[in-house]
Amino acid sequence: MPDVFNPEERSRIMAKVRGENTSPERLVRSLIHKMGYRFRLNVKDLPGKPDIVLKKHKKVIFVHGCFWHQHEGCPHAARPSSNTEYWNKKLDRNMLRDRENMHKLEYLGWNVLIVWECETRDREKLIDKLKGFLTS
Repeated sequence: MPDVFNPEERSRIMAKVRGENTSPERLVRSLIHKMGYRFRLNVKDLPGKPDIVLKKHKKVIFVHGCFWHQHEGCPHAARPSSNTEYWNKKLDRNMLRDRENMHKLEYLGWNVLIVWECETRDREKLIDKLKGFLTS
């Protein structure tokens, strides 16, 4: 099935996809801040440039979009049915890079938490997940 947008429109739409400071990231940061934790954002010196870094606690948090990082079993992670070769290659590469960065961080002694975009919809569960990670 061909794209319903022309190349210029598709480019404009894709340019709006943000890599940092997304709504789910802002929510997670707000909750962590309200819990009394202080952190740094997008530390370039660490593998994968984690979204949230709590250096004092040696913990990092990634807030992943379900589609872009392929949240297993999530309906929001469905792969496009058009241009499948491109999308499969891109999304598989994202997943591989995520795994590699997680292993590198763990090797360096960091504790890693992934918060999925869909998990930010249930605030109470998210708070419990964050508290469990931050207090362990």
